Amino acid sequence: MKQLSERIFYVGVNDDDKVLFEGLWPLPVGVSYNSYIVADEKVALIDTVECGFEDEFIANIEDAVPGRQIDYLVVNHMEPDHSSLVALMLEKYPELKIVANAKTLPMLAGYYGVPEEKVIVMSEGESLSLGSCSLSFHMIPMVHWPETMVTWCDEEKTIFSGDAFGTFGALENGITDKHISQNGHNAFQMYKDEMMRYYSNIVGKYGGPVQTALKKLAGLDIKRVCSTHGPVWERNISEVIDLYDKMSRYETERGVCLVYGSMYGNTAAAADALAMELESLGIPYAIHDLAGNNAGELGVSGALRDVFKYDTIVVGSPTYNNGIYPPVETFMKALQARMIKNRRFYAFGSYTWAGASVRLLNEMASTMNFDILGAGLSFPQAYTREKVDMAAVASLLVE
Repeated sequence: MKQLSERIFYVGVNDDDKVLFEGLWPLPVGVSYNSYIVADEKVALIDTVECGFEDEFIANIEDAVPGRQIDYLVVNHMEPDHSSLVALMLEKYPELKIVANAKTLPMLAGYYGVPEEKVIVMSEGESLSLGSCSLSFHMIPMVHWPETMVTWCDEEKTIFSGDAFGTFGALENGITDKHISQNGHNAFQMYKDEMMRYYSNIVGKYGGPVQTALKKLAGLDIKRVCSTHGPVWERNISEVIDLYDKMSRYETERGVCLVYGSMYGNTAAAADALAMELESLGIPYAIHDLAGNNAGELGVSGALRDVFKYDTIVVGSPTYNNGIYPPVETFMKALQARMIKNRRFYAFGSYTWAGASVRLLNEMASTMNFDILGAGLSFPQAYTREKVDMAAVASLLVE
């Protein structure tokens, strides 16, 4: 438990054991499941945590408000990493009422068997008094589920934002950004890459709804952002909101996200050669092995982060069964699913007897209206510097 103000307490938990978030996205530095209490004449719990942390969660609640009942459980977002303990809360606090919106009702019933009479249904802008403070509710659908809402406490100037402004990474060094620093870096600098990876992996498809949500919340005088993952933001609020705004508008900086998959090392050798040429030209780049041959590689998850960072995507794939190498095809489909916009694109790859991967990569890129930089480079059999001119490719990328 951590007290954030006279009324607000952090009662979330860290998960340092989960390997893959949603069974998909690597968690090399863990993740937090954040939950909050607003304690006034009435006590409101904002979201719960993932199952498996029942004892720690209950202990945190009892430490925050010893001897008190939980009057309301606000469900901002129904994804099970935040709602898994709804049934437990109803069992422990039988008089508790759930506060949610109409889209949440069938999910509460379907996941946890919650009857409608246990739910106070809130509409846009409606409020709930806790005594000297109140909570109001604002719908932000598809950030990143249809029922998602945020909770605003005007007296505390605090937004409980659900998954919005969240990040991967456990909270090992503190809860609030003003208490987190390392080697001269502030919390935003420490968590920025994991925030970008979280956004690109989880929320990235929904740039339009994120923009709508940001506009809706723009009039609030926000002094504290309490997300469901990552630090509580107090000092770095403007940087966090600006980053979400930039990513949701698909804005980038100049640079190259270089991704590849390789069976026997020839496409990998070409990718490494291109990376060296980019380095010599001073072009910012990130390189990702999608086949997972490098220890610690984040695969598609890390590559998506850098797609949201850089304006140029370069993809390398050998031809496999007259198609694209499967890990690379998965990456390309992930780009399509996220409706990535305003990117330059270049494809390269190797083959043995019939080259198809570069053509097919360009076809997939054309469905996203990327600016395709030429026909690409397809080379037979082994990579050699004499056969494959990656210096010319690097020069093309800087034009």
